[in-house]
Amino acid sequence: MKKRLARQDVPEQLTWNLTDIFPSEEAWEMALARVLGDLHTVTDYQGRLAEGATVLLDCVEALEALSKDFAQVTSYAYLKQSTDGTDPVNQEMLGRSSAAGAQFAAQTAFVRSEALALPDGTLERYLEEEPRLKDFERYIQRLLEGKPFLLSPETEKALASLGEILGSPSMIYNRSKAADMTFAAIEDSEGKTHPMSFALYESVYEQSADHVLRRNAYASFVDGLKGYQNTYGATWGTEVRKNVVMARLRGHESATHMFLHAQEVSEEVYNNVHDVILTELAPHMRRYAKLRKDVLGLDKLLYCDIEAPLDPDFAPPATFESAKDIILNGISVLGEEYREIIHDALNNRWIDLVENVGKSTGAFCSTVPGVHPYILVTWTDFVRSVLLLSHELGHAGHGVLAQRYQRLTNSRSSMFFVEAPSTINELLVANYIKSQTSDIRMERWLAMQLLMTYYHNFVRHLIEGELQRRVYRLAEKGQTITATTLSHLQGEILDQYWGDVLEIDLGAKLTWMRQPHYYMGLYPYSYSAGLTIGTAVAQAIFEEGQPAVDRWLTVLKAGGTRSPIELAHLAGVDMTSPEPIRKAVAYVGSLVDLVVDSFRDS
Repeated sequence: MKKRLARQDVPEQLTWNLTDIFPSEEAWEMALARVLGDLHTVTDYQGRLAEGATVLLDCVEALEALSKDFAQVTSYAYLKQSTDGTDPVNQEMLGRSSAAGAQFAAQTAFVRSEALALPDGTLERYLEEEPRLKDFERYIQRLLEGKPFLLSPETEKALASLGEILGSPSMIYNRSKAADMTFAAIEDSEGKTHPMSFALYESVYEQSADHVLRRNAYASFVDGLKGYQNTYGATWGTEVRKNVVMARLRGHESATHMFLHAQEVSEEVYNNVHDVILTELAPHMRRYAKLRKDVLGLDKLLYCDIEAPLDPDFAPPATFESAKDIILNGISVLGEEYREIIHDALNNRWIDLVENVGKSTGAFCSTVPGVHPYILVTWTDFVRSVLLLSHELGHAGHGVLAQRYQRLTNSRSSMFFVEAPSTINELLVANYIKSQTSDIRMERWLAMQLLMTYYHNFVRHLIEGELQRRVYRLAEKGQTITATTLSHLQGEILDQYWGDVLEIDLGAKLTWMRQPHYYMGLYPYSYSAGLTIGTAVAQAIFEEGQPAVDRWLTVLKAGGTRSPIELAHLAGVDMTSPEPIRKAVAYVGSLVDLVVDSFRDS
């Protein structure tokens, strides 16, 4: 049996280069001490914001500069932990980083409290008196929008100092999953033994054409999850309860309203995303699942079979080196500046490629201010990995352009919008691959890859969002959230969505244990929101060409200077209407039609 690599055994060229942030752990230590020692550059302004507009400007500029330095410190620790959560040194660094973060937040909490304690109209007058404050107008507007939910300065400081403790449910979940959870080795149809891990299941075995291997991996995976269900149930239940209490303390109508306020999204838009997609996409996905069951010759379809390949003998290979040209050609329509960013990412070790013991599951992109983005994936040498990497590179391109053209304070867009840039890249690259072939089988395969993307974002993640929506409704009524509650709700939602096409077994009901998204506010549904925007913009690029590209580049460079609804509108998409959502659902339906018809004719 091939053993999983330890982190120190992964070839350096296949890892990301954290020395771009700090050349050594000793340098990180010095930076951590320096940031904490420089807290006075902000706290020196405490009690002085009433002195005038120039003092406020100096204060927020100092806060921005220190935030940049602190982000580099915390990012380094987070990225180290992400590549090996079993390493006690990485655990300690992340713990110290979190503690420093709480100290940083507590010491700088006065800025918001003191600014909002100024007499009504003062901040608006400051903006008129000091032209240089214009750079921070969006920041000040957001402060004012949050004024009704502000607590006393003493309470705000106390809550900020408890940041590490309040974030402990997420820390416990992620550390446990990376360092403690183990799975029994598995056999394939030929009797060969394979190593099993969380990352290997989700990136390799769940999409395996080997029915025996896939089902054995599922059994091992479910058995591993089952042993942690009560712990994770209590952990997520604590996270939910924390958010319900915090929302009530601040005077929000509910935790959901608190999260939506932070995202700058109305409840109507939030519900539209859930209701339209869950209702109108389900018939298309049931038809696709029925096709999978028939083509694979299964007597019953299990949750582990949803991503099984329908054409297992056709799996186009792609090395990381060959992927570079595919991706660069695919996104070239976005112009030379954007292409250069992606080229740097692919060639200068911004990406961590190989699965190893303790490495985080899934994929993500984290942009480090003043440095560059870092991307974590598990590369599998197939074209599917090309599409997944192009998705994460969309985040990277957005992060670089936003920070290149905006101040750090204005660079980050709302969670509601953040998945749009990644989706567009994935669709552009898929379209390029399609343009390079006349093979009907390849076109069908690409359609199935896009369906996998829409499945993950419009189905899997949105079902996570629906679970959140129901969980918070129960929690607001005082119900305790436990593993039993979560598994029951998960099964109920899956049954309503898939009908009698899918067997809802224990593994399906434990799906709530698989994602860290639940510890990140209302993140899961935002994948569907971003995918809706991305689908509309990508179609506009295909149909209009340069005018749509220009609009999109303007949006990317705008960063967080506008609300997510305004950014979408600038790109030509009205997210206050359900129509873009319905059009995206219709596009998915057309992909299902293509695949179903192709198999019927073959």
